[in-house]
Amino acid sequence: MTTTPIHRAPDSATARQTLALAGVFQAASLVDELARTGQVDTRPWETLIRATLDTNPESFEAIYGGHPNNLRRGLEVLEAVVGRQQANPVVLRYGFSLLLLMNKLRTDDGMMTALGQHLNRIQGQAEHFGATHENVIASLGEAYQETLSTLKTRIVVQGDPSMLQSRMMPERVRAILLAGIRFALLWHQQGGRRWKLVFQRGALKKALDQLG
Repeated sequence: MTTTPIHRAPDSATARQTLALAGVFQAASLVDELARTGQVDTRPWETLIRATLDTNPESFEAIYGGHPNNLRRGLEVLEAVVGRQQANPVVLRYGFSLLLLMNKLRTDDGMMTALGQHLNRIQGQAEHFGATHENVIASLGEAYQETLSTLKTRIVVQGDPSMLQSRMMPERVRAILLAGIRFALLWHQQGGRRWKLVFQRGALKKALDQLG
């Protein structure tokens, strides 16, 4: 991923919630694209994977690589939602399902602990192989499968069946779903709540306009 200068994250709680929510919907968009085409752009993919591995970031903006454009895909989905424009219903379903899964995860202390232990191990792998090496992606996928996939609420991914069964595709999809959960947790930590998506649409739109 191209190194970009650090742009200080906005102090506004709504703007930070918006950036975190963009991460959720960026994950949703990439899952849809992977399932249909088997390919994704490098920048949004690497942003999400690195964010998932960085469980102790030095700053809020460091989570997404220092520049809002790293979350541009997710910001565009949000802009469509807030502006009441046509958005891909499959992407929206994945995004809102990730928020629902996050709520179930954060009330399950055992699962949170298990997920943390998985990520601690995977960080060591990433230091050795590199953040986006297939061994790391496989481990992230396994972490999702052994934790979040065991909940009654599951995300059923639609797409090209032959694509979804191809080598490393299930692992890549699960790794990105895990990244979506990471940003959903961040959104909640910043004060994000589902009711705000309905009743604070104007504030979200203003934050999106400022992020440009």
